[in-house]
Amino acid sequence: MEKEAAYYKKFADGGVQCNLCPHNCIIKPGRVSICRGRVNRNGTLYAANYGKTISVSLDPIEKKPLYHFYPGRQILSIGPNGCNLSCVFCQNWTISQEKAPTEELPPEAAVRMAKQYSSIGIAYTYTEPVIWFEYIRDTAPLVRKAGMVNVLVTNGYINPEPLNELLPYIDAMNIDLKSSKNEFYKKLTGGTLEPVLNSIIIASKKTHIELTNLIIPEENDTPEEIAQLVDFVASVNKKIPLHFSRYFPAYKLTNQPTPKETLRMAYEIAKKKLDYVYIGNALIDSASDTFCPNCNSRLISRFGFNVSIAGIKNGRCTHCNSEVDIIGAP
Repeated sequence: MEKEAAYYKKFADGGVQCNLCPHNCIIKPGRVSICRGRVNRNGTLYAANYGKTISVSLDPIEKKPLYHFYPGRQILSIGPNGCNLSCVFCQNWTISQEKAPTEELPPEAAVRMAKQYSSIGIAYTYTEPVIWFEYIRDTAPLVRKAGMVNVLVTNGYINPEPLNELLPYIDAMNIDLKSSKNEFYKKLTGGTLEPVLNSIIIASKKTHIELTNLIIPEENDTPEEIAQLVDFVASVNKKIPLHFSRYFPAYKLTNQPTPKETLRMAYEIAKKKLDYVYIGNALIDSASDTFCPNCNSRLISRFGFNVSIAGIKNGRCTHCNSEVDIIGAP
């Protein structure tokens, strides 16, 4: 199952340039893009990954992570093989950086499956769904028509024009903001920072977004760098939930796991400027709970993926009656 790619231009010599993401790959006939999802066949660029998913699973929405979007609900999760970044610390490297088995899942079948399992919708996730652009563009409107939601879990490494085409159909995003330093991106991911920042700014104006920052010892864990990242988020919108995630050695990076003290430090820095801050991948008391930014009452308690909503009624804090910034809250 292949489909002609969107966002590319042809050259007289049979080569093409893909303009989906900031790599803007120039691809000769018979060759593939950096993400391995697009192939030049005789001067025409095809989405070779169209309708091919590496996994189909019903996940808690909190796993994305999304803490302010239909808390406690389940979502059908699918994703392509490949990625347009090459993070040396990738937790999913066996499916993002190497060829992995896939199964065919046409758009209509994905929607039927989501309805069959009483999912709130479909999450495009696991690897990098940006490289699945054509498939998401075809599937997302069908999901909406069926009364369900679309979630994009992404590194944000996409050009503005295709991002803006997708956003009308995307109900929530988690964007991975790996660092506030361009040097980090260049050294460890094979990408650059500015396009990610641009994606966050664009998406924040059009859909619900949450951000994840994986804190890696000796790479992006200084108070100064964390404060810089927090300042950027606050400049966009202080209500954007920020998830700090604990690093464990993976793929090519062997740094020690993130100390819990570092995670607590990041949490305290962020809480001074942001309304909603969380710590993931580590059991730290109350660090995954949601508190009312007005009165500090506990709104939602979380333990792993178990969720208890006790402080919200009719979309408001039961203690101070402030409106809560949670979509799908009871």
